[in-house]
Amino acid sequence: MSGRRVVVFPSASELGPTLVQLVSSRAEKALSAGRSSFSLGLSGGSLVSMLSKDLPAVENLDCSRWLIGFCDERLVPFSDPESTYGLYKNQLFGKINIPEDRILAIDPSLPVQECADDYADKLSKAFSPEQIPVFDMLLLGMGPDGHTCSLFPDHPLLQESQRTVAPISDSPKPPPQRITMTLPTVNAARCVVFVSTGGSKAPVLKHVLEGGEGPALPSALVAPRQGELFWLVDEPAAALLTSQVERPGPGAKL
Repeated sequence: MSGRRVVVFPSASELGPTLVQLVSSRAEKALSAGRSSFSLGLSGGSLVSMLSKDLPAVENLDCSRWLIGFCDERLVPFSDPESTYGLYKNQLFGKINIPEDRILAIDPSLPVQECADDYADKLSKAFSPEQIPVFDMLLLGMGPDGHTCSLFPDHPLLQESQRTVAPISDSPKPPPQRITMTLPTVNAARCVVFVSTGGSKAPVLKHVLEGGEGPALPSALVAPRQGELFWLVDEPAAALLTSQVERPGPGAKL
């Protein structure tokens, strides 16, 4: 890992434009380096509205060679408001020129184990010949319990070392059935970006970034083996941090 950067913004509304600038600049870097596509893994939560608002505003944005996957997904129909794919389809994908066949979604009609295996197979084909899919960028959120993707504290999936995608049928947060990238897949990415906002996240953010009692929380286990790690947070979320952080000025680029 090339080092963790914790970047603090006055508010979530000022964080969003910097996030999408980071995404678009990494896309341009990947494609100009000769790679055939820029692969981006999306998460749900507040990221949906942030990306849907700020990404289409990027000037001259060309997503035609992007490949989009999902860091985790709830096993519900796409029409269900809990579906991450469904939210992005309704709020973002129609605003950017991303071909539908370059969006890798789950098959929600399958049982949870088959769904995870099917999604792992989709990633395997898209990222062949890599044994573990290496995404150019993963965008992650963090729950108030320190979970990320659908990897929850003290859950056996935190020990998973073989599978790239795994099913979960006992999620402590509803809906209970989900599929999720495993830590080996997350930590294979070239760049991982956490977005965490709001004062309710302050205690867990301090625990994840600065340590605390008990086992490491799932978000603290994200450490890309050969990639970058960013934490983009707002002032309320950063209120309890004592470690060194960056506070860029307006319009700064990461």
